[in-house]
Amino acid sequence: KGGKSTEDKDELFAFYKYPDSIQKSIYTTNWIERANKEIRKRLKTMNSLPNEKAAEKILYLKILDYNSKWSERRLKGFLAARDKLIQLFEERY
Repeated sequence: KGGKSTEDKDELFAFYKYPDSIQKSIYTTNWIERANKEIRKRLKTMNSLPNEKAAEKILYLKILDYNSKWSERRLKGFLAARDKLIQLFEERY
C-alpha cells in the first residue's frame, strides 16, 4: 500500500499554519453544506423549471444573497490574527 506523500499532507493540513484563533473558521465546511442544502431545497420546491437558464438564475440570486449576508459578517479571531495573516500573505506573495 502506498501512503500519501508529505506534500499532499502539507496541503491537506495547510490550515495549521494559520493562527489558532481562526483555524476553526478555515477548516469547517458547515456554511458551504448549509448553502448547498438551501439551494437544493429552493430548486426542489419548483417542480419544473422551463429551462436550464431559470435554474442558473435561481442559483445566481441565492449566491448574491449569501454574498450580501456574509460580506458584513465578522468572524471570531480574525482581528487578533491580522498581523500573522499579513505576514503569511507577504511570505507567500
